[in-house]
Amino acid sequence: MQKTPDYPVPALEKGLDILEALAAIAVPQSLADLATQLDRSSSELFRMLNCLERRGYIMRESVSGKYALSLKLFTLAHAHSLTDKLLQAARRPMHAFTAQYRESCHLSVLERGQLLVVAQQESPERVRISIEVGGTFNPTLTASGRLLLAYLNERDLSQTLQLREPGDRSPKPPADFPATLAKIRRTGVSFAESETVEGVRDLAVVVGNPPAGVAAALAVTRLIRRGERPNETALLEGMRAAAAEITSTLGVS
Repeated sequence: MQKTPDYPVPALEKGLDILEALAAIAVPQSLADLATQLDRSSSELFRMLNCLERRGYIMRESVSGKYALSLKLFTLAHAHSLTDKLLQAARRPMHAFTAQYRESCHLSVLERGQLLVVAQQESPERVRISIEVGGTFNPTLTASGRLLLAYLNERDLSQTLQLREPGDRSPKPPADFPATLAKIRRTGVSFAESETVEGVRDLAVVVGNPPAGVAAALAVTRLIRRGERPNETALLEGMRAAAAEITSTLGVS
């Protein structure tokens, strides 16, 4: 991906420095506090703080006069759903990936304890596997699901594993499941022979920034042809590159 040119905009960068400083600290900050943190003079920051307050990005306490973030950034960030942003960011990288590697790929997220397929790009090959967009699966039984489970904290993982669709009779995860997730987390890759279809192999890499709460799985479900001994090094490299481009476009790298 081409690097963005560096065109300095000092005034804008000063404003962003203020917003990031206020976001990093839970308690309101005075003008002097911000000047010390940002290594700038109070006079440099005063007019910028006034502008940010007037535009509604920050607010000032009436008694102490200290500054804190308002909810405006939160409102702007949630003007469009995360899934919409993910789909927009993924469209071009997924298309480019399938064109180069001739393998279908799909994008999935965790949704109420299930793995939900939100996008698919089909291979140009005549014989290919199609994963239905909108389909849901038990995450413990898929490479993508296990990948996303591996990045959950202990509490969220426990809650997710307790959520099961009505009628789901699949067995509970085995005793060594935590070790499986730990290995996936170390390598950043989840792969397995399909649990449901013979001759099919799944590979998945993470998209986004799981600690920031933005995570999806980019996966390839490929047919293993008779006598084939697949070398997946190049394929995984392409998947990681596509995932990195999606993550960069989302702005959460």
